[in-house]
Amino acid sequence: MRTIALLPAGTVSDEAARLLFQDEEINCKYHRMISDVFMSTVNKISEYSIIPIENTIDGSVSLHLDWLIQEVDLPIQAEWVYPSIQNLIGRKSELVNEAGELDFTKVKKIISHPVAMAQCLHFIRDNMPHVETEHVGSTSESVRIVRDNPEQGIVAIGTKLAAKNNNLDVLVSKVTDHDNNYTRFFLVGDKPFKLNKEAITKTSLLITLPEDFPGALHQVLSAFAWRKINMSRIESRPTKKKLGSYHFYIEILMSSDQLLFQSSVQEIEAIGCQVRILGSYPSYKYEQLL
Repeated sequence: MRTIALLPAGTVSDEAARLLFQDEEINCKYHRMISDVFMSTVNKISEYSIIPIENTIDGSVSLHLDWLIQEVDLPIQAEWVYPSIQNLIGRKSELVNEAGELDFTKVKKIISHPVAMAQCLHFIRDNMPHVETEHVGSTSESVRIVRDNPEQGIVAIGTKLAAKNNNLDVLVSKVTDHDNNYTRFFLVGDKPFKLNKEAITKTSLLITLPEDFPGALHQVLSAFAWRKINMSRIESRPTKKKLGSYHFYIEILMSSDQLLFQSSVQEIEAIGCQVRILGSYPSYKYEQLL
């Protein structure tokens, strides 16, 4: 049985883990802080960590990416996407009117993680503009608060899994403002991972430019471009050494064992750049895992 570190039970991370490992039993180690998720695998308490890295609506999760490139040395072993579907959760018996319909005027407070709340602003404004909002550490925590505070007019935004775990009702399903709200996850750890499913191969690398080399970034990108190597993502992150000093996180649609990729890295290193391979791994689409 694999041991997996991840964010709290009932979060989107929890649902995503069950999709990736659907064919096997796993032992989940839940943590409130992403730092504890990473350190669980660093300290060999867990075999892998599951890290949300990017969201369709909110973009890169900068804190998580910085931990991956600054604080730990855990290779990326896989990536996959999962729909971030949020739902309005509470006790239906407390919030219906005499006609048996859901009455939003009975709601006094709505609580959730700030990112989840931001993904549902249109729904909140259209249906509960009068309601007080409160941010907590995770969507699963917000659902537990609703569970522990009956008859208070409190509802939460969270997953169906969290509602089920806490014996609460899904009052309204799919309250996110956009239907294409997906989160991309990394599986990080020392052991290689691959499913018997179709996948493309990606390679993530971190490039640090020489400080006294004008046009270095252009030459880095040219090393990939003239070889017709596709880049799917490039993002600058501060080195945290001094103001204006940046790493460049790059994702390549190619395995690191390909000669074209290796020659491009040699060319980049020849101009004085530092190159760190963060992982070469299968990339699964949501539909491929169903």
